[in-house]
Formats: sequence, structure tokens, C-alpha cells
Amino acid sequence: MKRFWYHTLQVTVYSFAALFSASLFGEDWPHWMGPTRDNVWKVDGAPTSFPASGLQARWTASVAGGYSGPAVVGNRVYVTDLVTTADAKVDNFGRRSFDGTERVLCMDDSNGKIVWKHEYPVTYSISYPAGPRCTPIVNDGKLYTLGAEGDLYCFDAAKGTVVWSKNLKKAYNTNSALWGYAAHPLIDGNKLITIAGGDGSHTVCLDKKTGNEIWKTGTAKEVGYVPPSIIEAGGKRQLIVPSGMAVNSVDPETGKSYWSLPYEASNGSIIMTPIQQDSFLFIGGYSKKNMLIQLDKAAPKAKVLWQDLAKKAVSPVNVQPIRVGNIIYGFDETGEMIAFEIESGKRLWETSKPISSRPVGSGTAFIIRSGELFYLFNESGELIIAKLSPGGYEELARTKLIEPTNNAFGRDVVWCAPAFANGSIYVRNDEKLISVKLTK
Repeated sequence: MKRFWYHTLQVTVYSFAALFSASLFGEDWPHWMGPTRDNVWKVDGAPTSFPASGLQARWTASVAGGYSGPAVVGNRVYVTDLVTTADAKVDNFGRRSFDGTERVLCMDDSNGKIVWKHEYPVTYSISYPAGPRCTPIVNDGKLYTLGAEGDLYCFDAAKGTVVWSKNLKKAYNTNSALWGYAAHPLIDGNKLITIAGGDGSHTVCLDKKTGNEIWKTGTAKEVGYVPPSIIEAGGKRQLIVPSGMAVNSVDPETGKSYWSLPYEASNGSIIMTPIQQDSFLFIGGYSKKNMLIQLDKAAPKAKVLWQDLAKKAVSPVNVQPIRVGNIIYGFDETGEMIAFEIESGKRLWETSKPISSRPVGSGTAFIIRSGELFYLFNESGELIIAKLSPGGYEELARTKLIEPTNNAFGRDVVWCAPAFANGSIYVRNDEKLISVKLTK
């Protein structure tokens, strides 16, 4: 009886400790845009200011080139990179070939040391060939990664052993898009859904445990870069999979088409995940593209309300916009941050302050919300605390975290999405990955 009581007490204490830790530090960051793929950081004690002396890294780990952000689950950090002897910091619009090694790294979050790694040879023939683009996915004890040339892997997340793998280009007889495979895959139950390309296989659904194909759908001249996402509308779960030619909705269980609206993306450059607000669905991209879709409330149908309005809405490139109520905040291709009303597309304000004193093309600052505050990690390696409202942009604090080690359009940039977990921010460039404590 005494032993049973002691065991029960132990379990209770451990459970309380786990709950307390989760409450104190917030959630994991298991994939692109966080736990619910909406760039919301749920944490107690998020900072409202920074010390005058700046912030110091908890640890620093060496990494090579890449645009992919880290994923963080528990005491493990996962990131991908490219090791090459070639100068990969070029635009490479001519699509010359670059040989190298893509790596998948698992690190201990207490010190940044490598727990395991997996590497494989690659040949890049894409623009901006510095490294992989997609954030790893951690799900049910497995780790999923997608390389820039279509190498899709499933690992045992703890051990690093390969469970299954396939190269999307070879499997579906296609080529990588100009900027490589950059659409972050989606886990939906036992399914892994990813953009593949090819004839009849623009989007493919695989069994996440085996890699076996469940269904495939669509053909598009441009593979595109939009991550697959699921919405609820018209009494159905709808998988939204835009290509470079149309915005498509399919049944996530079968791949059967619900609706498709023609929408040609300039250079295939619609990148953002569509944003839903009630019966509205917004999407936009390069070359002043913007479109508002009206979702039918009674059936899985849709129609275009407006598109490509001049000096309205936002046309994002590198940065996912974020919605609060009926307002979307996002960075336009001009580098300006813009707030606009979803239904009308009316711009409420615009500013270049988060990035520079004047607008710069494709200016980049990743936006994360925590409570009433917003945290912006910009291309200069600075972390900003700000308030965003229909009335304007109010900056509360700014500090430097990491140096930009890549370049674009004649300026130094770091275009890697951060992760927020365990009360910390995790950011990388082409030389190192750092973890910086933020909560008190």
C-alpha cells in the first residue's frame, strides 16, 4: 500500500511538473508556422522589451547553407542544410548545377550538440541554391523532411533511422520548380500531403507510415510553392492546393475536385498559404497579384469576388501574412508592411519601418503573434516587438540576434523563418543556428 501511494505521488508530481513546464514555456514548434500553422506563439511571460545590452544565445550550433527554419519538439531541435564547396549565394536564374550534400540534423536543446544526422548527395539546378527551403515536420515520433530537389524522408525522430524515402522528381517524372521544392508538406491524420508536380500528380497524398501513395491529383505547368492547407467551408473539409495556374479545392480523403478557379501566378510566384475569414479566402503573390474568393456556405463551391486590385490588399512574396479579425497584416513585394480589410481590400496603412527606412523589393520580416503583441524577425537578423492595429504600426523594442550571411538584390539578408518554443526563439543563417531565451 505504501509503495502504491508513493508511486501515485511520483506520477502526480511528474504530471504536475510537465504541465507546469508546458504552461511556463508554451508549445512546441513542430513544423512550419508553429503548432496550428498560423504563426501564433502561445506562451506565458512573452517579452515586452529587450535589455539595453541585447540578448545572449543559450547555445550556438554550426550549420551550413539553407532557408529552412528549425522545428522544435521537447528537448530536440531539427534543421536541414546544404554543404557544398561551390559558391551557392547567387541568383542562378540560368539554373546551373551545384553539387553538394543535404543534411538533416537533430540537436539537443540543452546545449545545441548534434544527437544524430543524416546526409545524402544532391545536385541543385535551382535559383538561389543556398540550401533546402522546407521546415521539418515532427509528428507521432517521426520526422519528415523535404529537400530542395524533392528528396522526401521519414525518420525515426529519436534515432535518426530512415523509415522510408522517395524522390518526388523521379517518382512523378517531373522537374523541380525554379526556386526548388518550397511548399511545406502537411500531415493530416495518417496522411502526408505534398506538392510533387508532374502529369496528374501536382498534389500527392501518401501514407505517412509507409510512404505509399493514397491518391494524386492535378496537372499544372508551374509546380508552385503554396503549402497545402485545410479549411472548413460548405459543410466539408477542403484541401486548398493552389498551383501556378489555379486555386484548387479537393477532398483531402480522396483527392476528388470540389472547385477550381483559374489564377495564373507570375513566375509561379504565389507562395503564401491562403487565409480564411468566415466565408472569405484571400490569396496573393508576386507582380501585384491579389484575389478574394467567396466560399459557398451550403456546399463546397466558390467564386471570385475581386482580383488584382490596384493599390489594394497585399501581394506577398517571402512572408506569410497574418489575420486578426477582419484585418490582414503582411509584407508586400515592395517591402512595405500593409494592413488591409479583407472584404474590401482597402489598405489602412503601410510602412517600411520593420525592415528599413525606405521600401526594398522583397523585404522580409517573419510575423509571429503572441497575445496582443507581434514579434517580427527581419532580414537584417533583428527581432522586433510591435503592436499592430487598424490604426497603425507601433514599435516597442528591437535587438540584433544574428548576422545576415546570404544576399539578394544587392543586399545582405537572412531569409530563414524562426521557431518559438521552450520560452526561446531559434534562428539560423548559413553558418550557425542559435537559441535565445525570451521568457522570464
